Amino acid sequence: MTLIELAAEQKSAEVTDWAARLGWVAGLLLFVALVYWLMRQGWKWRGSLQSGLPDLPTAPGAPGAPRLTMSGRYHGSTTAGQWLDRIVAHGLGTRSRAELTLTDAGLDVVRPGARDFFVPAGQLRGARLDKGIAGKVLAEGGLLVVTWEHGGTLIDSGFRSDTAADHTAWVEALTSMNHTSTTEGTAR
Repeated sequence: MTLIELAAEQKSAEVTDWAARLGWVAGLLLFVALVYWLMRQGWKWRGSLQSGLPDLPTAPGAPGAPRLTMSGRYHGSTTAGQWLDRIVAHGLGTRSRAELTLTDAGLDVVRPGARDFFVPAGQLRGARLDKGIAGKVLAEGGLLVVTWEHGGTLIDSGFRSDTAADHTAWVEALTSMNHTSTTEGTAR
């Protein structure tokens, strides 16, 4: 047998079984779609569980002169004291850019691409620096957490300024504002 005859007899092994490969790819895509759908259903379920939360207030027409302003990110809201119990009702679970304005009337949170909300001064309960809120963990003191009351529920909302040095001034202003409203409430 000559070399040419041997070469003609040999047949290349089949490299790819396309039917099996396409089956695996289709199965993987279906699995990813199922996981995504389950996550979305969980988000909707959480929102329906929190449906008792009333609509968020909007800013008054003339809120007054700004005491402080901040540009940064809104990282979400949780039940106060439970940093992993995310609140998703009324768009509070949607992360976004945020512009905060603190006036004597309260805290105005403007979120491009998400629902804005306003926290009246009488509902502000305090502020602190923390390291995390549901879905976001930063260095110690890297997150401004504002505690407020809405519909009988205490809520923690997490913000991060573009300039982290701003956080301390916000904590001081919100704490003094809460102290003033609490003192005025007991004096009546």
